[in-house]
Amino acid sequence: MPPKRQSKAPQLSSSKIGNVLKVPRRKDEDESRTGGDEDDEWMQPKILMKPDDQLDLTPEELKEEFTRILTANNPHAPNNIVRYDFKDHCYKMKVGVDQLAVHFAMDGNMLHKESDEAKRQLAKLGIVGEVISEHTLSEVEVNVEEDDADAEGEPDSAEDGDVPKEVPAAKPQEAALRNQFNFSERASQTFNNPYRERGTSTEPPPRTTFSATANQWEIYDAYVEDLERQEKLKEKKSRDKDDKERKKHIQPVETIGGGDEINRVNKSIKIIERMVNQNTHDEIAQDFKYWDDGSDDFKDGEGTLLPLWLFKSDKAKKYSVTSLLFNPKYDDMFAVGHGSYDFLKQSGGLVCVYSLKNPSFPEYIYPTESGVMTLDFHPEHPYLMAVGFYDGAVAVYNLREKTTSPTYKSSAKNGKHTDPVWQVYWQENDLDNQLNFFSISSDGRVSCWSLIKNELQHTDIILIRMNSPAEGDSTNMNLDLACGTCFDFHKTIDYLFIVGTEEGKIHKCSKHYSSKFLDSYDAHHMAVYAVRWNKFHPRVFASCSADWTVKIWDHNYSEPMFTFDLGNAVGDVVWSPYSATVFAAVTDDGRVHIFDLSQNKYDPLCQQSVAQKKRTKVNHVAFNKHHPILAIGDDRGNALTLKLSPNLRKCLKEKTYSRENEIAKMEKLLDLVREPEYENK
Repeated sequence: MPPKRQSKAPQLSSSKIGNVLKVPRRKDEDESRTGGDEDDEWMQPKILMKPDDQLDLTPEELKEEFTRILTANNPHAPNNIVRYDFKDHCYKMKVGVDQLAVHFAMDGNMLHKESDEAKRQLAKLGIVGEVISEHTLSEVEVNVEEDDADAEGEPDSAEDGDVPKEVPAAKPQEAALRNQFNFSERASQTFNNPYRERGTSTEPPPRTTFSATANQWEIYDAYVEDLERQEKLKEKKSRDKDDKERKKHIQPVETIGGGDEINRVNKSIKIIERMVNQNTHDEIAQDFKYWDDGSDDFKDGEGTLLPLWLFKSDKAKKYSVTSLLFNPKYDDMFAVGHGSYDFLKQSGGLVCVYSLKNPSFPEYIYPTESGVMTLDFHPEHPYLMAVGFYDGAVAVYNLREKTTSPTYKSSAKNGKHTDPVWQVYWQENDLDNQLNFFSISSDGRVSCWSLIKNELQHTDIILIRMNSPAEGDSTNMNLDLACGTCFDFHKTIDYLFIVGTEEGKIHKCSKHYSSKFLDSYDAHHMAVYAVRWNKFHPRVFASCSADWTVKIWDHNYSEPMFTFDLGNAVGDVVWSPYSATVFAAVTDDGRVHIFDLSQNKYDPLCQQSVAQKKRTKVNHVAFNKHHPILAIGDDRGNALTLKLSPNLRKCLKEKTYSRENEIAKMEKLLDLVREPEYENK
């Protein structure tokens, strides 16, 4: 029996690259694999081993589901990466963090067989049209199955004398591609722009040769110069800062003033505003100029007061008038200080400067951090105004400067008072021709303040004590200090002044004696609110107190010449500028009392209520030097001007007064009062 012919699988040419041939399994291979199942019977079956520490769960617990949320965030990604920000010049935390994690990456060089690039490579190598397709593969599989069937029926065909078919010989294998990684052949080259050189020639900086020898002294001088330069820079910066703050507080009316034309417009606007106010208050202006009370001819010396303009500001509603004073040069201008006498209601303060030509709005407004207690104009420089505050500080304002901050102000470093300043008073220039003023406070000090360059320097003139200490006794010097409330300087004797205290005493003092008083008067039973030297007679002064009394004194006598009980606390008293025997006083019940000692030594010529509302206290009063009017201030922040009737201003109307006549008139009154004393002596 001839041996069986083995069938051979057709060989694939080397040109059919990139495809895999699926060859069917032979029957003998399937039979050989079936015998392997019997060999596995001797192996032991798998046994599940249960650990000893495994939990025993109930069926309900086994059926319980636990939900876990899978996110795309990388748990290992850092969340505190910090990078330097060149824009803000600081390190900042990076907000966006890359959550992508790459586990494996490899760059390949395979091409799709039907892509244009693969066709171009095959065409270049000369194997065009021989790319194996899926249809070709299916035909090859069918041919392999037919060859297996022919091999089983081969003995029958041999007996019949058939000639066996010859298998075609395989084609020789062609060479592979030369270089599949030569990217330069299949990449597109871009056009490279030609380089252009551009340069700029500059002049070299000038150079100088410098040489010097440095020793210890030159190094020291250089450090001193550098220190001076730094101090100048600091002063300049502080000056610029002060100027900026001053510009912020400039009033809108005063800010207009860039050039000459704007100044002319500003002046014109102010004149027009005053004209409008004069037309609005024409009746009051006519009364101010021409009013005379005809009923005075039928009265026995008594007179009346005619209310004129009411000056008030919205900013001063919550304050009380604490000081009132006419300007010594400009008779239509007066200043009003606003503060509070209640130490539980202390907030800020205000200084308003009004003009009789414009009663609707203040000419100047100066807000202050502490309450204003007193103010005073300089007699020779009317634009300088000294102010005393509740916190113990004193300041000097310059009305010419377009700023609301003071030109000079005391502080704790240069010896400000520790208690409220109740009164300030300008004095003549000292020996160094420097401006100076005096102040009195509740801390018992009477201090002199000198304006030196840009600061205030103080000197304590006298310490007010309850009991004058004996000479050489320095024990308990600071324990018996009295509270000073007011003072006034003599009109002709420069060194002489009187001081009123909260204990009710009045002390006569001198600038030359700081250790003791020249004389003391048991004047009142309560606090002394004001003391005033007579403007004509050199020996007479007046005082008022909370004990309801006003007293007239001769400083050479310890007892008062006249005593007047006004029935309420007297807030202020002031002498008339045109008569030595006329004075005015105001009380807490809202009344104004005007006396003329030459006509009536016992009762006032005028006693009139001027308060617009009930329970309004009148705190201060001031006479105008040139016009027959006086101004009063109440505890509601209002200032009211009043005109005197003819009976209250006879001397001014007749123009018969002179200094000698007024002194003689007062001296005659004093002689009448002192006559019994001389007889007793």
